[in-house]
Amino acid sequence: MKFLIVLACIVAAALAVPVSDPRSATVVRYNFDNIGVEGYNFDVETSDGKSAQEQGQLKNVGSENEAIEVRGQFSYTAPDGVVYTVTYVANENGFQPQGAHLPQA
Repeated sequence: MKFLIVLACIVAAALAVPVSDPRSATVVRYNFDNIGVEGYNFDVETSDGKSAQEQGQLKNVGSENEAIEVRGQFSYTAPDGVVYTVTYVANENGFQPQGAHLPQA
C-alpha cells in the first residue's frame, strides 16, 4: 500500500510538468535512491530545462498514525519564457503546492 502511495506521488509530479515536445528532450541528470521502507529521494533534469526533485519519508513508524510524507518541487519554462516553480508537501493533510504564480488561500 505504501509503495502505491509513493508511486502515485511520483506519477502526479511527473504529469504536472508540462511537456513542450517530448520527442526532442533528453534526460541529462537522473538520480534515484530507494532506501527501503524508510523512504526514497530522486531528482531529474531534462535538456529542455525541466527539473523535478522529491523525497519521501515514513513518519510515525510502527504507530497507528504511520504515514508517508513527500516533499518536492518541479520547474519548467513556459512558452512565454517565464520559469515556473512549484514546491509541494503531500502527507496525511493532502497535497499542498506553493508557487509564486499560484493563488494563496
